[in-house]
Amino acid sequence: MINENILGIVAGTLTSLSMLPQLIKVIREKNASDLSWVMILVLILGLSLWVWYGFLKNELPIIFSNAFAVLVNVCLFICYFMYKNK
Repeated sequence: MINENILGIVAGTLTSLSMLPQLIKVIREKNASDLSWVMILVLILGLSLWVWYGFLKNELPIIFSNAFAVLVNVCLFICYFMYKNK
């Protein structure tokens, strides 16, 4: 049977990395016209709640993976407003 912490770390890593290709594409192309800022904002809020939940439960895999995902999505949110009209 798989250790719960390893499962949590792998799942968190994969979901946290899922938005990196989008961020890289937006930065390379300097174009964010196809992104929805509402979706990104809702995602940031949801991920932030997961971080809070991780603190309440003292679960490092939840805290670290979701905090990283918040960071990536905040960068994407900033890029949206920088590149939305290009």
